[in-house]
Amino acid sequence: MALREINFDGIIGPSHNYAGLSFGNLASTKNAGQVSQPRAAALQGIDKMRANLALGLAQGIFLPNARPNRSWLAELGTDYEHADAPLAAAAMSASSMWAANAATVSPAPDTSDGRCHLTAANLRTMPHRSHEWPGTLAQLKIAFADPAHFRVHGPVPPAFGDEGAANHMRVTSKHGERGLELFVYGVTGGAFPARQHLQASKAIARLHGLDPDRTLFVEQSEEAIAAGAFHNDVVAVANENVLFAHELAFADRAGLVGFCESRLPGFELVEVPAAEVPIGDAITSYLFNAQLVTPPDGEMTLVVPTEARETPTVWSWIERHIAGNGPIRRVEVVDVRQSMANGGGPACLRLRVVADPATVDPRFIVDDAKLDKLAEVIRRTWPIDIDNADLQKPSLATDVEAARTALLEALDLTELA
Repeated sequence: MALREINFDGIIGPSHNYAGLSFGNLASTKNAGQVSQPRAAALQGIDKMRANLALGLAQGIFLPNARPNRSWLAELGTDYEHADAPLAAAAMSASSMWAANAATVSPAPDTSDGRCHLTAANLRTMPHRSHEWPGTLAQLKIAFADPAHFRVHGPVPPAFGDEGAANHMRVTSKHGERGLELFVYGVTGGAFPARQHLQASKAIARLHGLDPDRTLFVEQSEEAIAAGAFHNDVVAVANENVLFAHELAFADRAGLVGFCESRLPGFELVEVPAAEVPIGDAITSYLFNAQLVTPPDGEMTLVVPTEARETPTVWSWIERHIAGNGPIRRVEVVDVRQSMANGGGPACLRLRVVADPATVDPRFIVDDAKLDKLAEVIRRTWPIDIDNADLQKPSLATDVEAARTALLEALDLTELA
């Protein structure tokens, strides 16, 4: 069985809007009330996936969840048309597009039963995300249904917050070989809520059957959280034997590096000093919320948003690193401005799964032809723009629901309706 990394991107849904629901996410708060462009946003996401395919990477998709979430509103004793504005906005949220929060993934080489384990994230900290997991779990159970190769877990009980792979990293010599799993958690009491709880991370490690000697729980620095790093993937990303991180990412940098160096020959830390790239610049540009990938040609590549190129300190650091002898050999720039304006960069939009693509339900795997098909549906059915003042209009809800139905039909996934 040929294991390789597959990036599953969340298709940006037809209800994409800027309601400013995510406290602690500086971009989401800054752009609250702006007019969104769901059609342009989704097509930007499609183009990002095309760029990944052009690099030779395996590419998958997750679909938007049903919006507005009428069943969730019914549980709260109301409906979309009569809910107060914040509740209606939460029910219409398109945040499932950020597939890095869909689940935590442990590849088969790391687990005690030799299967790839996926645990859906409960996302309990933010109301607009807390109702995502049933729709996400339904997709995970279909995409990874083969019991010989996968085990899909429901979310950790909501007593403990879990935000998925955005707070989880893996370092290894090669994707298909045994690795070290790093769970990053926050401590409450700072300027913003810590979304990933230590006990949630420990529960996932137990559920996945991970070797305790090859599993580390790492505290995110309070300085990073206070600066707007609401998830670890805003200040750090790993790929194979490389950990790419900001100097201020972790509370115990030395302990993390010592753990990795003692267990993984060839481990390499690529650290960006705060003196060269202030943490504020790193966060607003999403330098670390990039895809760090290894294409078939072996040249480790950093896929960054256009905002990274437009931030002088960040782009200068990237150019110096690429010109030197560091492990990151190439940089690719993608336009995901609509997602960025809501606080999600290239890494937010994807969930990494190491598996044999042949073991995944083929409806969730894409090539250029399938992306052409998806783009046609999006151009035909996605709203051009959404003004927050129109969020509770019945006509918008009808349009959003019809657009998602068209996508499900195009992919032959109507069981998710």
